[in-house]
Formats: sequence, C-alpha cells, structure tokens
Amino acid sequence: MTPLISSAADALAGTIHVPGDKSISHRALLLGALSTGQTRIEGLLEGEDVLAMAAALRMMGVTISRTGDGVWTVNGRGIAGLGEPDGILDMGNSGTAARLLMGVLAGHPFPATLTGDASLNSRPMGRVTEPLSAMGVVFNARSGDRLPLTMTGSADLLPLDYRLPVASAQVKSAILLAGLASPGVTRVVEPTPTRDHTERMLQAFGAELTVEPDSDGGRSISLQGQPELTATDVVVPADISSAAFPLVAALLVEGSDITVENVGINPERIGLLDALDAMGADIRLENKHQVAGEPVADIRAVHGPLKGADIDPGRAAAMIDEYPILAIAAAFATGTTTMKGLGELRHKESDRLSAMARGLKAAGVEVEEGDDYMIVQGDGTPPVGGAAIKTGLDHRIAMAFLVLGMASNAPVSIDDAAPIETSFPDFTNLMNRIGTKIGPVT
Repeated sequence: MTPLISSAADALAGTIHVPGDKSISHRALLLGALSTGQTRIEGLLEGEDVLAMAAALRMMGVTISRTGDGVWTVNGRGIAGLGEPDGILDMGNSGTAARLLMGVLAGHPFPATLTGDASLNSRPMGRVTEPLSAMGVVFNARSGDRLPLTMTGSADLLPLDYRLPVASAQVKSAILLAGLASPGVTRVVEPTPTRDHTERMLQAFGAELTVEPDSDGGRSISLQGQPELTATDVVVPADISSAAFPLVAALLVEGSDITVENVGINPERIGLLDALDAMGADIRLENKHQVAGEPVADIRAVHGPLKGADIDPGRAAAMIDEYPILAIAAAFATGTTTMKGLGELRHKESDRLSAMARGLKAAGVEVEEGDDYMIVQGDGTPPVGGAAIKTGLDHRIAMAFLVLGMASNAPVSIDDAAPIETSFPDFTNLMNRIGTKIGPVT
C-alpha cells in the first residue's frame, strides 16, 4: 500500500508532457505483433498495463525490444502467427489488455489462460466471450465469465455480424481483431460512436475496413478478414485521459495556467473538453496538427469559475474514463451538474460511479447517485475536503481525489497510489513540479 495526501496548492504553472495514450499503445503492440516486418513505436506508454501486454506477447513468441525512452520495436509474426504460451498470461489491472488480447487469441487454435489482479479478476468478461463464442472460440471461465479463464481459439473462425448491446470500444475492438483471422467480412454495429483507434490503426497497417453511419444513429464497421498486415511506424500521442488530471487541477487552483503538449484530440475522445466547455472552463487548443493519422494539439488550461451543466449523455462513450475527474470539477462549480448514461462506469477497474459518489460525500459534496447517473451540487466554493478515500485499486479514482485535495479546504488522502503506475508513471513527481503538494501520509 502506498498512501498519499494532497494539500491545497498555490498557483500551478508550466508546460508539461504526460505519458503516451494507453489505448493506442495497446493497439500498436498488438497490430505490430500481427503484421509482417518490424514496427517501430515512438512514445509508447511505459505503464504497468502496457508492459503486461508486451510481456504476454513475448510469451507467445513475439520479439519486442525497448530501444530508447518510449521507443520500442515489434517483430511481427503475421495474423494467427502467435505461438502457444508456456504459462499463464497475466494482464495485471488492464481490462483493455485482457479484452483485446482475447480477440487476437480467437484465431489461434491453442489453449491460453488469462488472469489478472484482484480488481481485473472481479470484472465480468461476458460481453466479449459471447460474440467470440459465436465465432467458434471455446471458453472455460469462472462464474460470471470472470478471469482467470481459459480460451481455445479456432483455425476455422467464423465471420460475425454483431450489433453491440452497449457501446464499448473494447468489445468492438476484440471482435474486429478476431475478424482478422476469419474469412469473409466481420461487421460490428455500435449504438453510439466510441473511440476509433482500432479502426484507424487497422487501416494504417493495411487492413480493408469501412466505416458507415448506421440507420439508428450509430456506426457500422466492416472488416475484410485474412488480410496481410504490413509493419508500420507508429507515433503515440499523449493520453488525453492522463492530461485530464493536470488540466482540471489548473482550472480549480486559483491563479493557475498550464499547457499539456502533444495531446491526442481524437473526436471520439474529447467529450471531457466539450463538457468542461459547457461548464465555462477556459480551455484552449493550440498548435493543432496530425501525428500518425491522429489529431493532436497542445491544451492550455487557465483557472476560472465553473458553472454547473447538464452533460450530454450521448457523449458518454467519448469520455467514459474522464467522468471521475469531471465529477471533481463539478464539485467546485456553481450550480447543478447532471451526468447521465454512466452505467459503463460500474464495470471499470472499480465501480467508479459508487466510488466517486462515496468519496465526494465524504469530502462534503452534495451528490445523488442512481443506477446510471450522478448529480453533483456545487456552490462555487471549495469543498470541505478532509476525506480519506478508499480507491479500490483504481488509478483514476486515486488521481481524481488527489486533484480534489489540491483545491479543497482540508487535505484529501488516498489509501493506495500504487495503481497509478498502470497508466501514469511519475504522476506525483510531475504534478509536484508544476506546484501541487502531494506527499506521503505521515
């Protein structure tokens, strides 16, 4: 356990760079492994989640080398070219790594066992195992379709036409990755658009993929199976999910003005920026450009008053990982902030909806929690703070409440900062360099 405490900070200032995008890092490793030739990845997130993915691929015969700070090479083995692992594949805390790897393994006719830490092993995997089973994969899982589970893929994988019951980029991606090893066309229809890193990167590696609007307002993605993927260089932009924490901290701490450089602003990832704009935040996108097919910008945040807002539930899929830090911003706003369509938060590293509601109440914030919504009432002044937060092994809960402590009246502590290493290595040092006061609990 690594408890930390966060105290009121003076004005935050500086230009910083946060770690590479975790979603893109996972996909770069996977598609590099499934391609022919050597893929060079620059800016790879070197957090525990991504390193778990790299370790699993190495166990299946993929040569992955670190050649510099954030620079890695992957020697691909081709689609369905992985070897049977000689041990259990430990995915640590990463639901993304587990679900995406299950999609890749679907086209490999050997048994593979996946496990994770206590948090990951408590999360249901049924939304992935159900469509993959329909393609011909055999699963043997614990009750509730939880890890550890053993799966045996098929050399004769069936193409699938599947409508997602709930919008999920992870489930969509798992099916598309499985479809690579299947003859014919695999089609996924999502009810609302989700992050499209998988589609963009598949096309960059040479897959034949089309994206069309669906008649119900969603999106239809069709993939031609059994292509030959060709290794390509990937530049990973900074992760907007990580940038969210220093950006919101700057909005809340009086006198602050910070810039986070080279952040990915994929249209399906910037729901938080839209929500903060609706709350009156001073957020500026500067130096917009393209990096390896992904839109990128420097994001500047300047302190100022926030007002409550009704957050568009149609944008939930574009900001599902950012609701914890948005709820912190809402606690400082004047008026009511209503967030709906949050059911997916109950299936993350923890039940984030309940964790945020409990923590905010403990810090003196008025909160209403429903099955898939949260309403936060603020009065424009800093919350009382003074809470001791149980993070439930959830990195985003941990970072969100450390940000709360930076601007609340009394310090806020968290029980364990260790999970932060999964997505944001050196978080504490980086934040303290721009003026925060995070330290050990004494």
